[in-house]
Amino acid sequence: MDFWTGLAVYIIIWWLVIFMVLPWGVRRIDPDDLIEGEDPGAPAKPRMVLKLAATTGISGVVFVLVYLIIQSGVISFRV
Repeated sequence: MDFWTGLAVYIIIWWLVIFMVLPWGVRRIDPDDLIEGEDPGAPAKPRMVLKLAATTGISGVVFVLVYLIIQSGVISFRV
């Protein structure tokens, strides 16, 4: 696998993982704390930096596994 193929695979894995990580620990805003114009379904504390860090770490592990599978010849990107 060359650099560009590896980068494309990592980006696809990262996007899949971010959508799996986003719902972790989501709590709705207390209705009493809402101010005018806020969505009642919005998370109280989104903790996006933590979720982005977790996504990057998990994606790295998954990418290494995918890379090892590709290098072993089980999956091939060659035509």
